Amino acid sequence: MMRLLARIFLLGAAVLFLAACSRQPETGPVEIKWDRDTCKRCSMAVSDRHYAAQVRGGPKKQVFKFDDIGCAVHWLKDQPWVNDPATEIWVTDFRSGKWLDARTANYVTGKTTPMAYGYGASGEALPSSIGFEEVRKQLLAKDK
Repeated sequence: MMRLLARIFLLGAAVLFLAACSRQPETGPVEIKWDRDTCKRCSMAVSDRHYAAQVRGGPKKQVFKFDDIGCAVHWLKDQPWVNDPATEIWVTDFRSGKWLDARTANYVTGKTTPMAYGYGASGEALPSSIGFEEVRKQLLAKDK
């Protein structure tokens, strides 16, 4: 009987361990399943590694994926937690595809992006680049 209880205990512990390992991190961007994950706003496949965005927030700190920073900004404006400082916004660097904090990234215009908003994020200041708040203001002025 003790052996059976020990086996059940070990099996339960293994299941809990595997479940814990498969959970998403509680902060930062998550892995995108390119060409399979869809944009929360427009439902297009997230496929361009140079213009994707993610928002983590809300009561459950849930992650929402977007194919363009424009979709993320327009979707986020309608969320009751839009101004919560704990809300995280991530974008990919248009040159390297590396994830950047959207609020500290620099943005350039004139890019061909998935939803034609035209903003590319960079981890470094580039000639005529602008900050997140200016990008947000410009995007919200364009009612798409």
